[in-house]
Parts: sequence; C-alpha cells; structure tokens
Amino acid sequence: MSDLRVRVGDRELPATWTDDAPETVEAIDDELPLSGDATRWGDELYFDVPVDVPAENAREAVPVGAIAYWPRGNALCLFWGPTPVSTDGEPRAVSPVNVVASLDDVSLLRSLDGGVRVVIDRE
Repeated sequence: MSDLRVRVGDRELPATWTDDAPETVEAIDDELPLSGDATRWGDELYFDVPVDVPAENAREAVPVGAIAYWPRGNALCLFWGPTPVSTDGEPRAVSPVNVVASLDDVSLLRSLDGGVRVVIDRE
C-alpha cells in the first residue's frame, strides 16, 4: 500500500498508513479518494466518509498527528492537539477510534477552522 496524500484546504500534508487497524485501512484504501467539508472540534477535524467498519483496536487517546476512523460516526478524524474531552493536553476522541494513519507534520493544522475541505488520496 502506498503512502497517503492529505490535502487540507490548499495545504498538502504527507501521511503514512499505520498497522494498528489493518482491516479498517483496507476498507478506507478501497474507497480512496475520500473528501469532505470538515468540522473542527478542539484540535481535531472530522468529516463523513462512505465507510462502515467496526471498532478495531479502537481507543480514545491517540497520538498527535493520528488519522483515525470513528466507527460510531462513520467519519475520518485528524488529530493534532487537545479536544474538549482531553485530559493532560493529549488528543482524545469522544469515543473509541481506529487509528489508520499518521500525519508527518501537523503545524499547518493549528490555524484552520471548520468547513475546510479535506481530501485523502494515495501518494
């Protein structure tokens, strides 16, 4: 599987698949490219995707730069800092997510608002 290209607004962000949720990665890869107008929730952007897979090694606390699939909302989420449910400043989802990829650099995300277009595709 190739690496990912994530476009947020007019910014390109390289990303890499992780091994945390291989079945979820496969389901998402089968649907690429994926895009949507993202909602911002703290330091997280998320958007709906036409993927429906169950929880797979799901967790609420995720690393900075995580791209995760949210099974309860059928959405992809990009995390770069604390959300309204975070403790100790770590990125935290509202309910467990499947981590599928990692962004190499999240610095460009800090200045974004909700409504920005996100496109995820193969490199």
